[in-house]
Amino acid sequence: MLSFVNDYSEGAHPAILQRLIDTNMEHLPGYGKDRYCLSAAQKIAQACDCPQAQVYFMAGGTQTNQVVTSCLLKSYQGVVAADTGHVNVHEAGAIEAVGHKVLTIPGEQGKIRAEDLKDFLEGFYADENHEQMVFPGMVYVSHPTEYGTLYTREELEDLSQTCREHKIPLYLDGARLGYGLVAPGTDVDLTDIARLCDVFYIGGTKVGALCGEAVVFPRGNAPEHFSTMVKRRGALLAKGRLLGVQFDALFTDDLYLRISRNAIQTATMIKKALHEKGYQIVMDSPTNQTFVRLDNERMEALSKQVAFDFWERSDATHTVIRLATSWATTVEDTQALISLL
Repeated sequence: MLSFVNDYSEGAHPAILQRLIDTNMEHLPGYGKDRYCLSAAQKIAQACDCPQAQVYFMAGGTQTNQVVTSCLLKSYQGVVAADTGHVNVHEAGAIEAVGHKVLTIPGEQGKIRAEDLKDFLEGFYADENHEQMVFPGMVYVSHPTEYGTLYTREELEDLSQTCREHKIPLYLDGARLGYGLVAPGTDVDLTDIARLCDVFYIGGTKVGALCGEAVVFPRGNAPEHFSTMVKRRGALLAKGRLLGVQFDALFTDDLYLRISRNAIQTATMIKKALHEKGYQIVMDSPTNQTFVRLDNERMEALSKQVAFDFWERSDATHTVIRLATSWATTVEDTQALISLL
């Protein structure tokens, strides 16, 4: 069975596993105070060109989104997101579970447009009854989006400007950030994200780590006692070294970006073959996710040899599936998939 179901099926990059083995018997402080967490944080700050950045490590993406939003929002506030955003669709109500609401606006290919955000925010305050409503307290975007699409630098600049005009933070979910940073044609790099966002996270779980995400407050702007609030929410690992060692490896010798390129190269092979064979690609994704529309009989036949992700029903006889590549996807498996299409 070929696996293209997601980008975290494999364990971890061998360089990370080796670092974990090499450091395994060291006696280190807990809760992120060890030298590997400190080194990883310093390397991330340097990569962001933000020497004052504060970096915190958490285990997974949903946990990170829940903790960050709940720590930034006041009790009467919600988070604005695209209707297709991960916090709205695929996190089992994690934001709502801690007492906040996801305030959705229509997304365009998974992205929020600055003009739509501005209309939403201005419309909220123009409503004479807004004191009885959930206040927009922050804005959530993901890069890449749920559909593998990317923001341009100009789009992020416009969103950032809109957020700053309304004095609310812009938060970027970077679960697949590595794949976005190396995608062909992108004009957004890590320094742009650090400059334009108030908080973001660098995904490790889907980009070579066993687990882990690195939350970055680029201007030293973390909420007061953020670590205490992380602990209170059950998200502070005693063995913080597990995350620090991994990110220290990922941000040594450009490993994070180097291994991300493999996902783009193999996804490009798949997209090219789909075009040549006449399949309908649903979303123009330049990253590691490919969304293709299949008739249900063809999908059923393919599922006997390929693991992929159901995405959505297209109509009574067609379904959109997702084929995801990763840092570990081999050219051999990619060619085998192409031969089955």
